[in-house]
Amino acid sequence: MFNAPLHPSSLSAVQHPLAVYGWDEAWEAEFAPYAAQGLVPGRVVRVDRGQCDVATPDGVVRADTEFVVPRDPMKVVCTGDWVAVDPEGGDPRYARTILPRRTAFVRSTSSKRSEGQVLATNIDHIVICVSLAVELDLGRIERFLALAMSSSSGEALLRTSADSWESGAQPLVVLTKADLVPDPATLGHLVQDVEATAPGVQVLTVSSVTGEGTDVLAAIVGDGTSVLLGISGAGKSTLANALLGAEVMEVQEAREVDGKGRHTTTTRNLLALPGGGVLIDTPGLRGVGLWDAETGVGQVFSEIEEYAERCRFHDCAHEAEPGCAVLAALDSGELAERRLESYRKLLRENQRIVAKTDARLRSEIRRDWRLKSAEGRANYAAKRTGRA
Repeated sequence: MFNAPLHPSSLSAVQHPLAVYGWDEAWEAEFAPYAAQGLVPGRVVRVDRGQCDVATPDGVVRADTEFVVPRDPMKVVCTGDWVAVDPEGGDPRYARTILPRRTAFVRSTSSKRSEGQVLATNIDHIVICVSLAVELDLGRIERFLALAMSSSSGEALLRTSADSWESGAQPLVVLTKADLVPDPATLGHLVQDVEATAPGVQVLTVSSVTGEGTDVLAAIVGDGTSVLLGISGAGKSTLANALLGAEVMEVQEAREVDGKGRHTTTTRNLLALPGGGVLIDTPGLRGVGLWDAETGVGQVFSEIEEYAERCRFHDCAHEAEPGCAVLAALDSGELAERRLESYRKLLRENQRIVAKTDARLRSEIRRDWRLKSAEGRANYAAKRTGRA
């Protein structure tokens, strides 16, 4: 599946066999100390059961992951990583170290320890796939976007331009199976709903059946590394095949009763696209837990953040405070109640996740809770005294 030939025509200006997988001068400089040790550079195209497939200058090789699976789950080798591998001749060959990641898409696991799970690394585009075969779940889109806009690594640079994000990876919402919505007006309304949910994010409708939008998407993902994300049945693998121009990824029909998929893709697979660029296909996500996503939540709900700047009190909770610009926007109809509730929900969830790993924040939350409880008791007592 992964042994695509490295044709000379696919090489970039650096003329390196790994250019088709995203190798550039910066990676070459980062790898220089390992090259001096006789190690070989490679990009992880799949991780599976203690081993990984790595694209190297000599083709895809199988490498043992013993040295790149530390106890910290955030540092475990992942699809998209660049690694230093033993030269040919060793049995087994080991992936010795991971080069510093530029970006990473991270979600929280379902474990009670609230650990982070890295789904893909060194990505430039985060493609959130949403099926039009079922009713739109705008809350889920907001959740994906909050993670997409917050995902980063210690090496990610802070972007400040209007069309860039803190993670260094550009989010994109792709509405798949557009052929199932033949009425242009209805399709237009659905796009508008998603655009209102994803301010500043490009929304694209595509159909693998008719080919609608696939050329535009191919042009976007043809530059850099892109990851396809979404729930099962969102059409990720079908879309990957359309971009690859071949039936590389196995596909199953979604259930007719609810449109849910059947987890055909079970591993994260990195694939070099024929027109340039690299694509990471991922299994359908049952849960999308936030992981340190406060910045992303703020970007997804940028209009609420702007209203909040006009509140009378800088620490306004937007609950019942006088002079709250957010509540005023809600009363006037400028802000939808569903939007505000989603904003509150994601902020609360993110705070809980961060608090589990930050002792100081836990202490601050407990202090705030005690103060609010005391204020509530005082207000109640004042009301009782007034009635007396």
